[in-house]
Amino acid sequence: MATRAIAEHKGTLLLVTPTFHGYYRSIANALEQRGYSVVSHRYDAFDSLQAKLRNKLLHELPAKVGMDHLSKAEDWSTRRALQALKDVNPDFLVIIKGDALGDDFWTEVEKRQLPRILWLYDDLKRHSYSIDFLKNIGPVISYSKDETNQLTALGVNASYLPNAFDPNLAEPPTQRRQEIVFVGARYDNRQLLLETLRDSGVPVRAYGRQWSHLAIDKLRTWELSRPQIPAERDIPLADAYQVQAIAAAAINVHGLQAGLAMRTFEVPGMGGLQLVDRPDVDRFYDIGTEVLLFQSAEELVELSRRALKDQKWAEGIRAAGRKRTLAEHTFVHRIEDLDRRWE
Repeated sequence: MATRAIAEHKGTLLLVTPTFHGYYRSIANALEQRGYSVVSHRYDAFDSLQAKLRNKLLHELPAKVGMDHLSKAEDWSTRRALQALKDVNPDFLVIIKGDALGDDFWTEVEKRQLPRILWLYDDLKRHSYSIDFLKNIGPVISYSKDETNQLTALGVNASYLPNAFDPNLAEPPTQRRQEIVFVGARYDNRQLLLETLRDSGVPVRAYGRQWSHLAIDKLRTWELSRPQIPAERDIPLADAYQVQAIAAAAINVHGLQAGLAMRTFEVPGMGGLQLVDRPDVDRFYDIGTEVLLFQSAEELVELSRRALKDQKWAEGIRAAGRKRTLAEHTFVHRIEDLDRRWE
């Protein structure tokens, strides 16, 4: 596994973050390699059964029936994050996403005037921040090149930081499985592509609670029906790394997403064969030798069939993609870049 020497100690850093598949652990580990003592606070953590039931009853259920749930959720998240800020009393602050936090938290952040960064690894449209807020709270880093340019043009102190891969999370597998996989949420465009593969006779499997046919997952997602696609439940991030690498190929479908998803770097990083729908992947990988690009369902079917049949060709792309990722696209690389952006 890839590691680097730990730098000279720089101080205590509070990482305020959503749980979101545990990516904060990779970010925290990379920060520690840069010399920070990191304390992670997950502002949306529902670790106990009691907390999970509380979230279902007080937040998710009211949202489904059109009742106001945001104020209660924000108050709960804000009080916990504010307490973490006071308890840790950090020298540095990195806030990931953070739009579930209320004014009391941000007022305290402003009051302290410590070096800080707001990290948006999702689209602007999925955040509730105003441009005036972002101008005041910056610096801001975004995973989208286009949205970084938009923010900068509007006067926000913004810079671009793409997503990444954690080579210390799991070992690349040596075995292969003769199926095409997708790991992630079920959106209409993703479902249509997987159904097209299925109807074309390509073996395909989806992973995630919105795909799972189990009754418990249907209840968890407040749904009753599922597409007739072979599917598995949610899996931990390390398992997702493995599943996508073992498969004959792993699909990376973005649709209207502004930036490139984490799996853009995870699939090749694990030695997987990536089928991606974004031409701008060429900022990071050579199309055709390190990753494969499809821009129609027909192209996806054709590439999937070749991935299943032409092992020598596929293994060459896997090896090249992994080599590029380890050299340029790990979380340690990204944190080295982030570290230069403190005020």
